[in-house]
Amino acid sequence: MRDAVIVEAVRTPVGKRNGALSGVHPVNLSAHVLRALAERGGIDPGEVDDVIWGCVSQVGEQTLDIARNAPLAAGWPESVTGVTVDRQCGSSQQAVHFAAAGLIAGHYDVVVAGGVESMSRVPMFSALLDQDPLGSEFLARYGGVAPNQGTGAEMIAERWGFSRTQLDEFSLGSHEKAAAAQDDGRFDAQIAPVTLDDGTVVSQDEGVRRGGTVAKLASLKTVFKPDGGVITAGNSSQISDGSAALLLTTSEKARELGLAPIARVHTAVLAGADPVIMLTAPIPATQKVLRKSGLRLDEIGAFEVNEAFASVPLAWLAEIGADAKALNPNGGAIALGHPLGGSGARIATTLVHHMRDNGIRYGLQTMCEGGGQANATIFELL
Repeated sequence: MRDAVIVEAVRTPVGKRNGALSGVHPVNLSAHVLRALAERGGIDPGEVDDVIWGCVSQVGEQTLDIARNAPLAAGWPESVTGVTVDRQCGSSQQAVHFAAAGLIAGHYDVVVAGGVESMSRVPMFSALLDQDPLGSEFLARYGGVAPNQGTGAEMIAERWGFSRTQLDEFSLGSHEKAAAAQDDGRFDAQIAPVTLDDGTVVSQDEGVRRGGTVAKLASLKTVFKPDGGVITAGNSSQISDGSAALLLTTSEKARELGLAPIARVHTAVLAGADPVIMLTAPIPATQKVLRKSGLRLDEIGAFEVNEAFASVPLAWLAEIGADAKALNPNGGAIALGHPLGGSGARIATTLVHHMRDNGIRYGLQTMCEGGGQANATIFELL
């Protein structure tokens, strides 16, 4: 039976909004990570059947099928095709799902899954242009409420009873874990440093803050609910620039090409939930992927739950009952950043490297997505 294995996983550093990577065109940022992927994976780019690329704001510099433009910019053969995917924040995790499905079905032998978002150059919601993306019938179903992720994060905090201090403590922990990972060199093998036009080399994630305290976080204003709210910039994911990519093939093709797989895609599922609260779907997605995989929760050695807002992984922990020490062990989007269309692949890259470095057999990734959706993926170390 055909399978889907990950041969290599590479990412750029994640840049802060208007930071070091803001001068890099998103096509060029994508091309950079593709070149690094082929070089580190030891594969001729001409072997790649398709590039499946996540991107949320497909407008301006990120339009015209950036998945096709990126491999051409990377100097790959014109025979390499590309398709751009939008499942909101889970776009590049969905790209991994599509890649795995295509390999198992026999549509592909070698495929790249990844994504990009330059939120400095193409700001969030640029595609809306003051238009209504929902329509009257959607709004009628939900009482005229237009979903907002920040409001949803506040609703989660209220429903699960999380205090501002709990959210800020979780966020501080994310920065502390990410700083420790940087200091220990845990990200070095997965990052392809970016050399800017002026010769500056960007090799580390820019969003990690050191020396923070809960008191400092407590001084920040709430954003979505000024009176009595708990969500601030300090306990939310960062607006970021970045790209990541994974090289996938089958075990048989890997042997033929002399490649050594890192992990295989064990199980992949989707879940949908209330689009107004929006951010709770990682909970049913996790329950579903565990049922489908036949694995027990205690068999999973590492969990990655995207830190869109601190209330999201905290609610997930409360409902799933996982070991908190195994959650986002190298920090998450609150510290590392959240370049929307590239985040799923960034998280997968970080997870499979962590699994390999620590001999962890099973790792689980899930993330909330616009519209009340979630992907969940279990990887198995090989």
